[in-house]
Amino acid sequence: MATISSPGVGSGLDVNSIVTQLVALERTPITQLQKQASTLQTKLSAFGKLQSNLSALRDAASALTRATTWNQTTGTSSDATAVAVTTDGNNKPGSFAVQVTQLASSQSNVSKVYAATTDLIGEGSLHIELGSWGAGNAFTPKAGATAIDIAIGPPAKSLAEVRDMINSSNAGITASVLTDASGARLVFNSAASGAANGFRITATDVDGNNVDTSGLSALAYDPSVGVVTMSQALAAANAAALVNGVPVSSTTNTLTNLVEGMTLTLGRVTATAVQVTTASDKDSIKKKIDDFVTAYNNLNKELADQTKYDPNAKTAGTLQGDGTAVGLRSTLRTVLRSPGGTSPVFSRLSDIGFDVQRDGSIKLDSAKLDNGLANLADLKNLFSTSDTLVPANNGIATTLRTMADQALGVDGSLASRSEGLRTRISSNEKRQAEMEVRVQQTEARLRAQYTALDRKMGELTSLSSYVTQQMNLLNNSSSS
Repeated sequence: MATISSPGVGSGLDVNSIVTQLVALERTPITQLQKQASTLQTKLSAFGKLQSNLSALRDAASALTRATTWNQTTGTSSDATAVAVTTDGNNKPGSFAVQVTQLASSQSNVSKVYAATTDLIGEGSLHIELGSWGAGNAFTPKAGATAIDIAIGPPAKSLAEVRDMINSSNAGITASVLTDASGARLVFNSAASGAANGFRITATDVDGNNVDTSGLSALAYDPSVGVVTMSQALAAANAAALVNGVPVSSTTNTLTNLVEGMTLTLGRVTATAVQVTTASDKDSIKKKIDDFVTAYNNLNKELADQTKYDPNAKTAGTLQGDGTAVGLRSTLRTVLRSPGGTSPVFSRLSDIGFDVQRDGSIKLDSAKLDNGLANLADLKNLFSTSDTLVPANNGIATTLRTMADQALGVDGSLASRSEGLRTRISSNEKRQAEMEVRVQQTEARLRAQYTALDRKMGELTSLSSYVTQQMNLLNNSSSS
């Protein structure tokens, strides 16, 4: 008897359809788990957004607790082209009269004119020393600086080659080639400005004459012994100024920390004093308050969207009714309306123009905020007071920063809630995998059972046909 190779062929049973439907029933719990996993992932994503927005609010609040925010100053100058001013958080507001009597400069020497940069100068060596020039052309070597000897050739080197050799020698001077209608000249400049960064150059020329204008000696400069074959275009000098009548000097045109936290950049000599004023940087403080409001409103909107319920559409936000999200929103509103600091002028954010809207967002009243900025000490108190003994005296920003740190910490409400969701997602995935194995086993068992039934029914059908055939033959034989 032939073996049935395809389920249902022998018996007429639709084995594949039967097994598929039974397996689909077995997979129903997995489908439910998949829906649960999708919901859990959506909630986890929602908490991720809340954490991001709360972190931004924490950073904005933290900025309002730092002394550098409230101590930051800005400088103005009556003539910024002559005296420019910048300040940092260490500066104290003040006013200064600055008269520039001399700008800092680097020594600059120029060689004689050559036809082109490819002209050969000569060969030998140059001895370069850094130092300062005094009365009577006396030269004082710079403390801590080391003289440099540069071997030139053989063979003789051109202007361009000598320039490159000096620039790679780290001798404290830089070289360049100046080319104009008259020809090419080598120009040497001190690498740094200031009287102590002048230089002298001694040449050792292969022609045996170290002080003439021929060969390498054309680059010598040492007026202390009467050698000036290379002329000086500019002397090294310190910057000099009078600050409130007090003489000051600097090796550069930048005077740093002359007054703590203030930097002056000198641009030109002045006949009269330039007025420099430093004051509290209220614009910077106002921007940080604006940043705080923006961060708060972003978090408030995210919380509102995630926890809302639309009665018309009968749809709920992802975290509608979630205790952690609802609790966070309630805490934020409470802090926003609570007193902060110990200022007798401003006790609540509403005093400086924080107008809380019906949706919980903040709208700033510019006039009230400007009044707050005019009373900077009290405004600082409202935001940044930190009292570890009496937390009720803490400023609003201090309280919010602490609250955010706790919520975002490893054991905080948001972190714990997110970790709980991740644990449930992991458990869900494990259960799905386990049930998937059982479904595959069930499918194999059902297919084997129905295939065996199909085969048996096929055999019975064949036997029935054979018996029927034999009975018909017997009946036909009897009739004959």
